[in-house]
Amino acid sequence: MSIIVQKYGGSSVADVEKIGIVADKVVATRNAGHQVVVVVSAMGKTTDQLLALAKQIDENPARRELDMLLTTGERVTMALLSMAIQKRGADALSFTGSQSGIITNDRHFDAKIIEVRPYRIEDELARGRIVIVAGYQGMSYRREITTLGRGGSDTTALALASALGAERAEIYSDVDGVYSADPRVVTDARHIPLLSYDEMQEMAEAGAKVLHAAAIEHARKGAVAIHARATFAPGRETIVRENDTHGAGARAVVGQKGLTRVRARGGPATLRSALEVAEARSISAREVDAGADEGSFLVTTATTPDWGAGRAELERCLGEHVRIEEGLGMVSVVGDGIGRDHGALTLAMDTIACSGEAVLRVTTTPLRMCVLLRESLVDDTTRALHDALVKLREPKGTGATQ
Repeated sequence: MSIIVQKYGGSSVADVEKIGIVADKVVATRNAGHQVVVVVSAMGKTTDQLLALAKQIDENPARRELDMLLTTGERVTMALLSMAIQKRGADALSFTGSQSGIITNDRHFDAKIIEVRPYRIEDELARGRIVIVAGYQGMSYRREITTLGRGGSDTTALALASALGAERAEIYSDVDGVYSADPRVVTDARHIPLLSYDEMQEMAEAGAKVLHAAAIEHARKGAVAIHARATFAPGRETIVRENDTHGAGARAVVGQKGLTRVRARGGPATLRSALEVAEARSISAREVDAGADEGSFLVTTATTPDWGAGRAELERCLGEHVRIEEGLGMVSVVGDGIGRDHGALTLAMDTIACSGEAVLRVTTTPLRMCVLLRESLVDDTTRALHDALVKLREPKGTGATQ
């Protein structure tokens, strides 16, 4: 029998009634003749509530203790779902991330998976059981409980799908796949039926919340097709797989808020010192720019729980050589060849200039054009660039629908 990995996000398991509906879906998949592994997130807003609780104790909580706290959310869900499946007459067993063989590096709060040893899962599948796995978590090689970063249940699901040789991975949430922009920001965003791994990874790296960026690499490694679906509204879906490109041009515009730029003045040596401080504090630096007189990098402060302590350490170590700009955001245009399309770049800059919005920096890669600006401008810029580069794009051959 083929293996199918299903992942259900927090909104899909937000209460007991919804867990029951998910249990019905899982049992139906098993009855259709598949072996089933289910990865679950914490119920509803549980993770946010636990994080808020920790911050009532300490504004900059210790990351190790955060991992111990936050992983309890997924354990609650996995046990309840296993009970619901058993009540429906199917045999099920729940595992934590560590019991599932998810081995990570030694970072807390944003650990990376370095190996998957799914032996216990394989044994239980061979016995005819449905296996429920707590997402978002693993165990370091030092036997410490770790978490994989916000959205890490996607990574759990796709890492397991790859290691198990699954036929496909089904990612269930409250949306029916991937859109050309966040529908809450751009009301006429298009549904995208097919995406390549490269395009989906660029969107995830840019801040799209449908799939976790680290998850795509695991899918690519195992050649696992990803089916992004809505849990309670069956119908459309987005399939992500290798080389599913549909011509050059913009396919999506992604806005991200909650960024901070760390600017290190004094040449490469100062930037290196700033990056060393960030690494020592387990602060992930992205979009590193090494200029001759000034270097910089970005920090996603919205997902850095102890950013206050990290900022204080940077200022203490670098003094007047560091400048920190908070309250920033980024708008990224994603599409095959977009970073080499001078016409698209010119149109984007003209569009932003017409709206009167101040751009702090523009960077390009072959698949992405990124505009750094103030956080308050992200939504308006997303709408403007979507209208200019995506909405008016000829849809023939793209499979996009309004």
